[in-house]
Amino acid sequence: MKVLTPREIVSELDKYIIGQDDAKRSVAIALRNRWRRQQVAPDLKDEIAPKNIIMIGPTGVGKTEIARRLARLANSPFLKVEATKFTEVGYVGRDVESMIRDLTELAINMARQEEQEQVKVKARELAEERLLDILLPKKRDEVREEGEGEKEKVLEVVRTDKAEGSSTREKLRRMLRDGKLDERFVELEVSNRNVPMVEIFSNAGIEEMEFNIKEMFGNVFPSKKKKRRVKVPEAMDIVFQQESQRLIDMDKVTERAIQMTEQNGIIFLDELDKIAGAESGYGPDVSREGVQRDLLPIVEGSTVTTKYGMVKTDHILFIAAGAFNVSKPSDLLPELQGRFPIRVELDSLTEEDFVRILTEPKNALITQYKALLATEGIELIFEEQAIRQIAALASSVNERTENIGARRLHTVMEKLLDEISFDAPDRQEKEVAITEKYVVDKLADILEDENLSRYIL
Repeated sequence: MKVLTPREIVSELDKYIIGQDDAKRSVAIALRNRWRRQQVAPDLKDEIAPKNIIMIGPTGVGKTEIARRLARLANSPFLKVEATKFTEVGYVGRDVESMIRDLTELAINMARQEEQEQVKVKARELAEERLLDILLPKKRDEVREEGEGEKEKVLEVVRTDKAEGSSTREKLRRMLRDGKLDERFVELEVSNRNVPMVEIFSNAGIEEMEFNIKEMFGNVFPSKKKKRRVKVPEAMDIVFQQESQRLIDMDKVTERAIQMTEQNGIIFLDELDKIAGAESGYGPDVSREGVQRDLLPIVEGSTVTTKYGMVKTDHILFIAAGAFNVSKPSDLLPELQGRFPIRVELDSLTEEDFVRILTEPKNALITQYKALLATEGIELIFEEQAIRQIAALASSVNERTENIGARRLHTVMEKLLDEISFDAPDRQEKEVAITEKYVVDKLADILEDENLSRYIL
């Protein structure tokens, strides 16, 4: 992939996220620093630690979206986890090391897809040959039907059959490629491995055992073959997958995946503010500070055991986020604070931001709804004043009730287009104009009644 400059990274993020320029600059520099580290002399390369980031801002302002889009730009394994899922060692719950295992699993899938892409042409050829063998089985018994004394004649027959068979096979190949056999059914043998379901209830850190037990059972109970009757295109997909798996070198995939995890992995740690702050003074509450202590070695850099081997976390980029309404970053353990040197505050969204969010991004909400209803032959036309009215209403509800940022636009739009979405298949009128009056008529009653807007919007 092309190595992007910080300016290019920000430009790409601008296509999907409105505002939040400081946050975009910070993540762009962090991503570019990864490339810079790869260019440094080997003896110094391992000494340069990633500059982890804390994003501070209310919900729905784009924290997760920035991290997710960044991972796509870098083609990196990306995992989003909530800090509140983890518990202190000794309690029943998820172990903090499990996020590294999950990230490695994602990297394995990415590496496998990359490898599959490289063997695609060869796998497609092999799949085609196998399918032709099923469609045109080779004749073996015809030779034995002739007497022993007619060997010369038999050999001549065999030669003729081969020529005819080859000609028929090529015709079938052309028909297969042209899609003329798509409606034909074939019988395929597929392996059906029945592994007993295993669930483990134990302390944190034991969930890895579930994978090992499943693998053990997989070897004890060999795979059974069963026949499936499917159409030719589905058969081609099944055989293609089987051939791809045979061609892929899993040792190479595992090695590549571990390297991707260690050098390019990004973990988005949400709700960090929920594990900061004072402890509750009563009850068997799981220690928030304990979770921070468990997180610390992972963020600092340690080695985690996964079923694919040892994974070092020294150069994984951690992007943490939280609203920090009650607590503040300084309430975190000093050691953990030191591991997140970059702090960036995200702005609350204004009415003008809502107007831009509705119209400007590549995946803008209005673009999405237009595309959805176009599948029913409905053309939605949004007038500019209607868009401004939607933004104003969403902003107003956020102020009066809970501020959930841009997510409020989803609830307002869904309520606004509820009737059109329901009636779309039966509508005679295929062009629908969304005017300011239409928006007010549909949502005014809900907005006037604060209790109603609290529950509906």
